[in-house]
Formats: sequence, C-alpha cells, structure tokens
Amino acid sequence: MQIAIPENRDIEASRFLAGLDMDWQRLVTLAGPCAIQRREQREPYEALVRAVAHQQLHGNAAAAILARLMANFPHAGFPSPEQLAAADATELRSCGLSMAKVTAIRGIAAATLAGTVPSAVRAAEMSDEELITRLTSLKGIGRWTVEMLLIFTLGRDDVLPVDDFGVREGWRLLKNLPEQPKPIALAVISEQWKPYRSIAAWYLWQAAALGKSGALISDKEKLQ
Repeated sequence: MQIAIPENRDIEASRFLAGLDMDWQRLVTLAGPCAIQRREQREPYEALVRAVAHQQLHGNAAAAILARLMANFPHAGFPSPEQLAAADATELRSCGLSMAKVTAIRGIAAATLAGTVPSAVRAAEMSDEELITRLTSLKGIGRWTVEMLLIFTLGRDDVLPVDDFGVREGWRLLKNLPEQPKPIALAVISEQWKPYRSIAAWYLWQAAALGKSGALISDKEKLQ
C-alpha cells in the first residue's frame, strides 16, 4: 500500500485550515496531516483517459479495464495518443469500455494530437479556468473531471469542486447541518479557505468518510 508523505505545502495548508475554527481544528486532528496523492508525473492526456475509464465504475473495475487496455499495447507503457486515435473501436470495446467511453477516449487522443489537450509543460502556464474551458469542450469531459486533473495531476492547491457530493457532504457533517450546501453557497463559503481549497476538499472527503463511522461527532453533539 502506497502512503503519501505530506509535502511542506500540505503541512502549511493543514495548519492554516486548523486555524480557521474549532470544527476545522477537530477535523484536521482526526484526519491527520494532508496525505493527498498527486500524480504530477502524468501527462494531462493520460489523466483524462484514465478519468473517463473510471466514470461511473468502482475503482477496481476501472483498474481492470485500464490493465486490459495497456495489455493491448505491450512495451509502450500507457498507450500514446497516436495509438488510441488509430485503435479500432472493437478492440477498445473488448477491454470493457462502453461505446460512449470509446468515443470519448478517441476524442481525447485526437484532441491531444491537435493540441487542444496541452502537455503538462504547457498546462502549467495556463490558468485553472483556461484549462476548464478548453477541456470541457471535449465530449465526455465535464468540469468535475477537469478539476480532478487540476488537483491530482497538475498539483493545483486552490481548486474546490463545489459540485462534488463528498465535498458537500463533508461540509454538512463538519458543521452539523440539516442538508448539504448548494454549490453556489459553498463557493462563497470557501473563499475563506484560499489559497488551499484543494487541500480543504481533501479534508472534506475525509470528513465524509469519518461521518459514516460516527468519528466526526463531537462530545457535545453526543450528549444532545
């Protein structure tokens, strides 16, 4: 099992969030130092293909599909944009991909060859919104998918996926609210989490997980 070692920026972010109020302090204490696992060695193209493969699937099922996909292109590591753009749809379907995912993946490959999907070097020069606008023009790629790319592949520290169920549920549990906040309301609330909203999202995902076990309930709430 791979364990992420917190980077200095993550430690600084954890301390910043813990200093916001008592609820954040309790969450950071329970969850521990931020252990977000980034994959900054991956190109945006690969991250997008992997994201499409994972859509609406359990992680293990998606991993099996990706393993079969890579096995179809031996000695190449992850298949290149040229390989996927030229691949036969039947061949890709045999890996377990739906026709919609095959179309999306081949579209990502073609867009990479055309320069629409930037390299990691080029993406580093682009703003979050520039990347979101450009990449959501691709079939099968929504804002949430690009936000995951920004956080986990490009290592952006200040991205909050306000539509994410786990993030909204984590905030509901953290603040003991009767219902999840609307995305627009959460966007306003999150202004105080800048410039570490990606790390805040990680902690709210932990809050959602802790909430299922009851570990997030404070002693005061237990007595009510």
